[in-house]
Amino acid sequence: MENKSNILWVDDEIDLLKSNIMFLKQKGYNVTEATNGEDAIQIIKDQDFDIVFMDEMMTGMGGLETLLEIKEIKPSLPVVMVTKNETESLMEDAIGKKITDYLIKPVNPNQVLLVCKKILESKRLKGDQISRDYIQEFNSISTALMEDLSWEDWTNIHIKMTNWDLELDEHPELGLKQTLQDQRRECNVEFSKFIEKNYKHWLDYSEDNPTLSHQIIDKYVIPDLPKYNSVFFFVVDCMRLDQWLVMEKYLDSYFKMSKEYYYSLLPTATPYCRNAIFAGLYPSELEKHYPELWRQNDDDENSKNNYEKEFLSKLLDRRKFRLRNELKYTKIMDSEFSRGVENKILSYTNNHLNAIVINFVDMIAHSRSDTAILKEIAPDESAYRSLTQSWFEHSSFFGMLRQLAGKPDVKIIITTDHGSIRCLHGVRALGDRESSPNLRYKYGRNVKADSRNAIFIKNPTEYKLPLRNGIVNYIIAKEDFYFVYPTDYHKYLNQYNDTFQHGGISMEEMILPVISLESK
Repeated sequence: MENKSNILWVDDEIDLLKSNIMFLKQKGYNVTEATNGEDAIQIIKDQDFDIVFMDEMMTGMGGLETLLEIKEIKPSLPVVMVTKNETESLMEDAIGKKITDYLIKPVNPNQVLLVCKKILESKRLKGDQISRDYIQEFNSISTALMEDLSWEDWTNIHIKMTNWDLELDEHPELGLKQTLQDQRRECNVEFSKFIEKNYKHWLDYSEDNPTLSHQIIDKYVIPDLPKYNSVFFFVVDCMRLDQWLVMEKYLDSYFKMSKEYYYSLLPTATPYCRNAIFAGLYPSELEKHYPELWRQNDDDENSKNNYEKEFLSKLLDRRKFRLRNELKYTKIMDSEFSRGVENKILSYTNNHLNAIVINFVDMIAHSRSDTAILKEIAPDESAYRSLTQSWFEHSSFFGMLRQLAGKPDVKIIITTDHGSIRCLHGVRALGDRESSPNLRYKYGRNVKADSRNAIFIKNPTEYKLPLRNGIVNYIIAKEDFYFVYPTDYHKYLNQYNDTFQHGGISMEEMILPVISLESK
């Protein structure tokens, strides 16, 4: 296939390179010649090129000097230095001035062609391979959906699809993102059926069941307390697996890292999941044993998690584990306080156990729902990941982790209480004025919704949910549905469409990472 890429070759002995130039033209490249740096700079100002081959030693303006001028004009233009000089210092100097590659004279046509393909066609060639690999994976997942899948199978499907999300973020030109999005929705349809069939059985303790929210401390935190001088347990509110993966790449150079997965309790909302994490109890057990802390009559979600430190202390007491000093619990809700914690994080290493809740990812999700500019900045999942990445790169959270990386006697565990899903389909819900206002789950005297779009829980005890004086039932949304009451239905349908919400049943909300970090 003819190649339309434009090449500029700059050499004061250009006649000696005719065989290479003819070869490139035969391969379909358009090649322009220049015999000195001054002419090359003027040509680059007047024409567009895809790559420049340039002699390092030329009469007049030398190669490195010309390189600097080119980078001033077109910083992203690839430049390949062609030189007789193999000295290390020259190569370091050229690389420091941002050459893309270099060749040692004498060069042969195949060497030049290989460099052209590597620089100009690598993205296309990689894209072709990615397309083939994705189609194969797509077919594999589609076939798997027809089988009787286990929770381990669903975890693997979610991991694979999330990795493909990130891979296709790098190659939007392939046009596969809608296909992946459609398949993810198909998967969530089947995943919701799987949860509806199996979830209640998981609530009876068994080694064959997945780890659930209330088992996190017992499985991942308490076993490490005797082994380390200080353990940091970070809970990042509302963090999806894809959001963690864009953060994770910043930590590779600092930590030895391992990752496992657990399933969030239902509803996938902070009052239920995060309290369960810190207490090591189901929500129904919290209501029964600690009614004064559960505050069952208080429907304000923000105040539902005011007692996480107390819950964790009581869990450690029940396990008869005595810390060397008082438990340190910190909840980070704003940037100023976060910077203060970052500045003194090394002093926290004197504490045996530090539990730190970080709310910024949850705030991003809610702010996107309420702020037009954030929805413009993050119109889809790919941009939402990018927004998360930008936050993390400049965050106090990353600053804390970097400082802790230099402490070999410190163990870090990072997890989340639930994820979120981009809600694109509204469904009518019925209930009286006392019913809860949540978009992905509701409880009340007679809340109802279409069974195709929601799980109806008549007996909360079966799902280890609070009885709330025995007069309520629950509905929990499946897939990417959100509940809208009939009153002003279309107003609220439009208001909450395309917002990130949590509380329901989806892979994004339920299948969550637990990450262990140790200093390298």
